[in-house]
Amino acid sequence: MIDLHCHILPNVDDGAGSLEESLAMARHAVDDGIHTVVATPHALNGLHSNPLKKVIADVSALQEALAQNHIDLKIYPGADVHLCPGMLKRIEIGEACTINGDRKYIILELPSSTVPAGVKDEIFAMKMNGITPIISHPERNSNIQQDPNILYDLICMGALGQVTAMSLTGDFGKLAGNTAQLLLKHRLFHIIASDAHSIRDRPPALSEAVQKAAEILKSYDEAEHMVTGAPLAILACSVPDIPEPSRIKRRGRFF
Repeated sequence: MIDLHCHILPNVDDGAGSLEESLAMARHAVDDGIHTVVATPHALNGLHSNPLKKVIADVSALQEALAQNHIDLKIYPGADVHLCPGMLKRIEIGEACTINGDRKYIILELPSSTVPAGVKDEIFAMKMNGITPIISHPERNSNIQQDPNILYDLICMGALGQVTAMSLTGDFGKLAGNTAQLLLKHRLFHIIASDAHSIRDRPPALSEAVQKAAEILKSYDEAEHMVTGAPLAILACSVPDIPEPSRIKRRGRFF
């Protein structure tokens, strides 16, 4: 499996707090069946910057440490980039790290409680320049929880959706879990990722979430594709095979 969103780099954000924890997270990932991880430290969120050159250097150092400790895990550079004005310019000047630095895909984090009015303009500008944003954990966004079709509109613009594994397994609470299942049923997610931050509370694991997704989708192949074929295509800078999304119909006051 491939984990496209993981805070495994040590001492760069609120993820791994030491090299020892990074190595422990890596061992946990391998034990779960993960062979490739994209390291995605927070960026441009007001607390952490983590520009392209720094992420590449930190990934190289961690990859060397993995080799020295005989841990068979491949690490690629990336970032969990907070939505802000002028995303395209920030990518161009190296403030924001795209996946593997290829300027084809970027993990895009929305604010937790809102979806800013300018998000469509930012997505449009990136798409017009060949960059596809992958919306990270939208099931945990308050506005999308209230109106899931906000995500539908962004997916129809060409963005992709990434669900957190622990949302599917219920570890982020009932509201996030129910929203994740609803969005998944309507094919508004294309990637399952761990968004791991630690070895204890938020470890890098995907297998349990894949099983849960298979139950929801009634297809193990479709669920597995979200941690194999789709992220592999993204790393290869190609277009992943994704299902057709559907708008969510409102039932009474709630979805």
